[in-house]
Amino acid sequence: MRDIQHFVNGAAYAGAGSHSGEVFNPNTGEVQARVGFATVGDLDAAVQAAAAAQPGWAATNPQRRARVMFEFKRLVEARMEELAALLSSEHGKVIADSKGDIQRGLEVIEFACGIPHVLKGEYTEGAGPGIDVYSMRQPLGVAAGITPFNFPGMIPMWMFGIATAVGNTFVLKPSEKDPSLPVRLAELFMEAGAPAGVLNVVHGDKVAVDAILAHPLIKAVSFVGSSDIAHYIYSTGTANGKRVQAMGGAKNHGIILPDADLDQAVKDLIGAAYGSAGERCMALPVVVPVGAKTASALREKVLAEIDTLRPGASNDPAAQYGPVVSSAHKRKIEDYIQIGVDEGAELVVDGRGFSLQGYEKGFFIGPSLFDHVKPTMKTYQEEIFGPVLQIVHADTFEEALALPSEHQYGNGVAIFTRNGRAAREFAARVNVGMVGINVPIPVPVAYHTFGGWKRSAFGDTNQHGMEGVKFYTKVKTITARWPEGQQEDSAFVIPTMR
Repeated sequence: MRDIQHFVNGAAYAGAGSHSGEVFNPNTGEVQARVGFATVGDLDAAVQAAAAAQPGWAATNPQRRARVMFEFKRLVEARMEELAALLSSEHGKVIADSKGDIQRGLEVIEFACGIPHVLKGEYTEGAGPGIDVYSMRQPLGVAAGITPFNFPGMIPMWMFGIATAVGNTFVLKPSEKDPSLPVRLAELFMEAGAPAGVLNVVHGDKVAVDAILAHPLIKAVSFVGSSDIAHYIYSTGTANGKRVQAMGGAKNHGIILPDADLDQAVKDLIGAAYGSAGERCMALPVVVPVGAKTASALREKVLAEIDTLRPGASNDPAAQYGPVVSSAHKRKIEDYIQIGVDEGAELVVDGRGFSLQGYEKGFFIGPSLFDHVKPTMKTYQEEIFGPVLQIVHADTFEEALALPSEHQYGNGVAIFTRNGRAAREFAARVNVGMVGINVPIPVPVAYHTFGGWKRSAFGDTNQHGMEGVKFYTKVKTITARWPEGQQEDSAFVIPTMR
């Protein structure tokens, strides 16, 4: 049985904890490894290593830190096949999707390669008589990240890429369900030239999370996961004086206007709803056709596409999506399907009971489709996070606009239309943080920023891009005067620049 250890101060670290978790192969349902859970003392060891490394790392000039980012990017790209296979073996997503997971993280690393430019401050010469004013961005110290199972490559790189590039050191607590890839990334980060202690990985459960939130040396915490936990992370972390960005759940809608290219929209919708077995916070699990004619045509085309879907083992190049991450998550999804039936939605396609020959004990669920879902239903109000698509009918543009706007989550939304004016109005008015126009999964590119609204995000600053740089730095503003020797009288009023 393989043991997965922590990674502290540049080396594997066994830790003092006696508790551990099982890491499954979702394709077979078999336990393939055990991961040790950190004690409070183990977390402190990682933080102390990060704190010891931080002054020297911050004093390293930005160009040299950027060179580490360049080399890290090269190393990850060179090992893409190995890393994607490792990710798929613990998460269950197909290899092509795992490569996409890693690549989207590397795009943030690419942005971090330009850190010497984005760290430049502002300067005003002659703001007053002989007075210059300038600013600088400085790192906070030690930062921490708590990341989910569904993107074990991308989301850690979102966090530690920006945090370390600006001069912080970092402690990462990845999901215990698929912990191997984050450790491998930390090893490659050291190989790329980062000093020991700059990036540390600590595994664990709520004990480790609470230790992160309470540790006085950790100045900022970034989180991605469910909304209830995001709210807990935010409220607890801020109460302890930390900066916190906490991204929560989602229930993203795809709005289909009558003039949309329906064939293209349905293909986009199928990929966004069922890709990665629906285990994406930017998936499209809800589709809203506007008008009865649109709804009828949409349903027919969606059913035809579902008939062509091929769930399969994560290493099968012909598979379009793989198993879900755990047996517990599979049961949760199946329970939601039954709730939908009990609530009166029409279960058009039932993915329960799906079995893959040769992988009968794997955590597989076939694609499911509900029609005539009502906004009052629990399955609409809550995040299912599985390969389940729901059709909610709307008679007008205004009704369609109201559905995502009034939902408790506000992560992402997409509208499919040929009408530029309608798309422009929708994008301006919808109460959601990220909008796609004929783009089914509107995850922004790395030099923009990722973040939802309402219960999809807690905190004032989003992930990556310049918002990430702001989150992981503090601004210092200097007002300087160099007198030539002539003394001035004492001033007892607030200085001005007149």
